[in-house]
Amino acid sequence: MLTLDQKRRYARNIMLSGIGESGQERLLASKVLVVGAGGLGSALLSYLSASGIGTIGIVDADRVEQSNLQRQIIHEHADIGRLKVESAKDRISELNLDVKVEIFPDRLCNQNADTILSSYDIVADGCDNFETRFLVADGCAKLHKTLVSAAVKGFDGQLSTFKPFLGEPHPSYHDLVHELPINPDNCSETGVLGSICGILGSMQATEIIKEILGIGQSLSGTLIRYNALAQTFKKSSIIRP
Repeated sequence: MLTLDQKRRYARNIMLSGIGESGQERLLASKVLVVGAGGLGSALLSYLSASGIGTIGIVDADRVEQSNLQRQIIHEHADIGRLKVESAKDRISELNLDVKVEIFPDRLCNQNADTILSSYDIVADGCDNFETRFLVADGCAKLHKTLVSAAVKGFDGQLSTFKPFLGEPHPSYHDLVHELPINPDNCSETGVLGSICGILGSMQATEIIKEILGIGQSLSGTLIRYNALAQTFKKSSIIRP
């Protein structure tokens, strides 16, 4: 049952017919793992914590660098040199004391992925390399965890949800990216507009909340592509062979 303070804090959520008090209670009872506390993770973690996700796990082995601050708004200048998971945890505690934060200052690997992923209801992928994306996708499929995945580069972004364990017609991440790209571009080489991280990270948070509450239309089987220069969104189907 929500406390009086929680009813006040989440009043604008509770007013929504798809949420109400019971939905807010479900958010507070949920556990979400965020892989990556960078550009996408900054907006994603901020809105998940503000919305009242009860437990948030953060996986990231990197430390805050000055070049991160252009887009990774969960970190500040004073955080340069700190572990990103620690900096993010501090910021979340300032946003919402209701949220329990669990940090993993490690890189996901075959040895730790299943252990970390298994404790959470939903996993959000906001990492910056395909090796980790494949590892997260495979682990979620194996453990029957819903995966909400976003990516950004340059002036573009994309977003989808993956639930291949439900069978047809739900595709897997491998149906979108069939194999590890050879010498893929990354933002340290090609750049990325910081505000795009905010747009896609916020959309990612929205999809996670929808999945937890079972409201709206899931993005499973659908890829959203965003082009900032044209301010366009395009939807396309991901076909499962």
